[in-house]
Amino acid sequence: MQSLLKFYSMTIKDLQKDVDTWIKDIGVRYFNELTNMAMLTEEVGELARIIARKYGEQSFKDSDKKYDLADEMADILFVLTCLANQTGVDLTEAIQKNLDKKTNRDKDRHKNNKKLSK
Repeated sequence: MQSLLKFYSMTIKDLQKDVDTWIKDIGVRYFNELTNMAMLTEEVGELARIIARKYGEQSFKDSDKKYDLADEMADILFVLTCLANQTGVDLTEAIQKNLDKKTNRDKDRHKNNKKLSK
């Protein structure tokens, strides 16, 4: 599976399928939804730690050097994809509906926000 990732551009549907295959072939089974939600929260915390140190005002500690921004984002996407798979959410459809909702709701809102025009 990993070698295939080098040769094509992955869609969200591909991601959901590849994660499902990985879980079944290597991960044995999905953790339950509550465990995955806790894991997602943990991964978001690790990303926040890097952001606070790299772009915020906190300084790095020696123990922070093991964290990688891209890897933490990928961890979040992986766990989120697990949750989508096990709850029957089609992320392609969900993100399209979400973008449509945001477009309809915010089509003029951000353009008219003087705070954003600086």
